[in-house]
Amino acid sequence: MEFLYYFDLLGTFVFAISGALAARDKNIDLFGGGFTGFVTAIGGGSIRDIFLNTRPIWVDDSNYLTSILMGVFIAAAFGKKIAKLRRTLFLFDTIGISFFTIVGLQKALVYDSSQLAAIFLGMFSAVMGGVIRDTLMNETPLIFRKEIYATACLAGALLFIFLYNYGIDSSWSAFLGAALIFTIRIVSVRYKLSLPIIGG
Repeated sequence: MEFLYYFDLLGTFVFAISGALAARDKNIDLFGGGFTGFVTAIGGGSIRDIFLNTRPIWVDDSNYLTSILMGVFIAAAFGKKIAKLRRTLFLFDTIGISFFTIVGLQKALVYDSSQLAAIFLGMFSAVMGGVIRDTLMNETPLIFRKEIYATACLAGALLFIFLYNYGIDSSWSAFLGAALIFTIRIVSVRYKLSLPIIGG
């Protein structure tokens, strides 16, 4: 559980950076950037916790708010330097969904969800923060574009469940599941891969 906890904090941190950088790209002020970073970081997990009928962990654990503040600070202080790096926002978003999918999945299992429900709750944990971020920035959320995004989360979650059911250590299962999500996302964008359009 300690591994899961720190994994969650790291995901919160990188999603806060992702949200704050998105706000920076729209020339939004510091408060607006901090708010965007906050809702990006906690949005998916909070929705997951509502489904699990439990109190969102950031309400009780200040380490999550500290992680968000650190992410927003880094985006604000080093935003110009970070923005010069190629596909920076994409990289942080990819790292974030990789972490959050596995964390959300594992938390759902801890709260006795079925494995199928846990897979979808893991995906919700990962993508809903980005949906809120993109909606606030007046952008079409990634899950509604042709890019492989939520599908990558489902693939990583399925790999975790497969390894978990075969007795593989949960830390390794989590690492490999997150790595698969990251890899699928990187490869799909690099080679412009996408799912077929409904009725296409």
